[in-house]
Amino acid sequence: MNDNTMISFENASKSYGALQVLRNLNFHVDPGEKISLIGPSGSGKTTILRILMTLESLTSGYVLVDGQQLWHEEKQGQLVPASEKHLQNVRADIGMVFQHFNLFPHLSVLKNVTEPQRISRGVAAPEAKEAAVELLEMVGLGDKLDHYPGQLSGGQKQRVAIARALALKPRIMLFDEPTSALDPELVSEVLNVMRKLAHETDMTMLLVTHEMSFAREFSDRVIFFDKGVIVEQGAPEQIFQNPCEERTRNFLHKFIA
Repeated sequence: MNDNTMISFENASKSYGALQVLRNLNFHVDPGEKISLIGPSGSGKTTILRILMTLESLTSGYVLVDGQQLWHEEKQGQLVPASEKHLQNVRADIGMVFQHFNLFPHLSVLKNVTEPQRISRGVAAPEAKEAAVELLEMVGLGDKLDHYPGQLSGGQKQRVAIARALALKPRIMLFDEPTSALDPELVSEVLNVMRKLAHETDMTMLLVTHEMSFAREFSDRVIFFDKGVIVEQGAPEQIFQNPCEERTRNFLHKFIA
């Protein structure tokens, strides 16, 4: 493993009873790398993100974030299961944008972005508000500060969710099919924000998506998963123009047929 690796899965497996979702996965991401995870539903892509966010635990193996064990910690020279405090400390550098927004319906747009800063980071109210306003303006919602989620379109809700994740200043951003719950005409406004982040920041970014044209533009590397294993990975041009594996070709044919 490169000492400069930002994310590492080492022989990582995840099972739900008899169903094995990830199979001895070895997977590394460099700092600042933008990666798209593609593949059929149930192939393990979202599970990778949920393990990084500590929403799902490992069955076996290891995950490291910027050189630190995520699900384990060292005590008396041995690796033991991580405490909740350790999980929180390592997870603090990771933000995630979910498929279904997960906004607080009883809070205004502004408070949806300020309150996580205050609760998770202990940021004082004036600084949290200043950061929230700046981020909401960046995602094109500076005129919606006092609106509530129920007053917003799906695309607007997802842009609030992106601003909320960014407010915690993560070094790693995870996107779990952020446009799949949106009407087609609203997809572009969310992709435009993500495009801006990819081009203008040095954040490490992992995207689970079925938007193949965006994955091709967004990614430094595309990884095709099936049945919990990496079938093929490479530069977008190679994966989309000349995939090596028949399974990859069959999957992509559905999107370009």
